[in-house]
Amino acid sequence: MAKKTKDIQYYEGVGRRREAIARVRLHILTKEKEITVAGQKVAKGQILVNGKPLEVFAVNDYDKVRILKPLRLTESDARFAITVKTVGGGFNGQVEAIRHGISRALTLVDKEEYKPLLKKEGLLTRDPRARQRRMVGKGGKSRRAKQSPKR
Repeated sequence: MAKKTKDIQYYEGVGRRREAIARVRLHILTKEKEITVAGQKVAKGQILVNGKPLEVFAVNDYDKVRILKPLRLTESDARFAITVKTVGGGFNGQVEAIRHGISRALTLVDKEEYKPLLKKEGLLTRDPRARQRRMVGKGGKSRRAKQSPKR
């Protein structure tokens, strides 16, 4: 849980979906206009995903809208500088993990106000679907039927 102290620099949330994991940091900017994270400057309202701006990471408008949904819902679009490190899974899983991580970090900012909004939209619930495990005797796949002999 986040501590209510003056020396806190960011709120951190971890989002997950299937094999994808995203570590999201909402950086608090006070007097200075931008911060430097891993050698790159991040301004207020800007999002860096794996060192790239959001426009480069998510080229499709639909994906940008999905990522920004928790920020728009809580009206926090230009309040933070956001950095994300995501690993594993595919592109869709990473987008959903980023959205989940942003939602979790926002609840640390203001739990009483943001949590009911985000929970109502289903943004705090981790998607429980996972890859089905490999079954023994099925030829290496989980749903494939065993090959029957012809003779």
